[in-house]
Amino acid sequence: MARLPRLVVPNQPHHIIQRGNDKQTIFRDTEDYTSFLAWLKEAARHFKLAVHAYALLPDHLHVLVTPADDAGLGKMMQWIGRHYVPYFNSKYQRTGTLWQGRYRATVIDSEQYFLLCSRYIESHPVRAGLAASPEDYPWTSIAHHIGVKPDPLITDHPVYWALGNTPFDREASYKSLLDLGISQREAEVVTEATLKGWPLGSEKFKAALAKQVNRRVEPAKRGRPRRTDSDPKTSTSP
Repeated sequence: MARLPRLVVPNQPHHIIQRGNDKQTIFRDTEDYTSFLAWLKEAARHFKLAVHAYALLPDHLHVLVTPADDAGLGKMMQWIGRHYVPYFNSKYQRTGTLWQGRYRATVIDSEQYFLLCSRYIESHPVRAGLAASPEDYPWTSIAHHIGVKPDPLITDHPVYWALGNTPFDREASYKSLLDLGISQREAEVVTEATLKGWPLGSEKFKAALAKQVNRRVEPAKRGRPRRTDSDPKTSTSP
């Protein structure tokens, strides 16, 4: 069965995962991280995407973005690759691809999953054993969300703004949510949806989305279609 085209829905958040080929390192030093973030900022501005959260790990990355149209997300990732990969290959005297195939992405139900996905991204270095707490890892958007340091790359989502009436209230509320941690099951749900490309949201959200984009947004049910008495191939009539 042919693979469905990547689902991109304007004005909805999308979680992106991009991995290094064969789990190889894609960020080796501070310059690599800062260069990638600079290109991410430029590409997001140029292709009209709002970046809400990110985490750059040595062998892969996560980004939470909202595109303004159905083409910007793909163009942004392609543009970043055209700049970062030649930079990385030239710097480390290597050739060939850097990424493990296509980036993975899924549409996020803002109401139910935006804050979970944001916390999933910013706490990922802890789950990967790279830091004792999210605040200890420098290459995520956590410092912005808890009020340590503003990040010009980040555009706060309305769901984040709804956490409080003042910046202090929002930062404190988000920090409290972050301190609750992410369960293994919650992490698995976000990871699986993103890697498979199926929307992450309530049944109501997915039903509305399927109607909006006029396509299937969930895996097809396995097995043969259920037979009915009206099916001429299965009728027992003489």
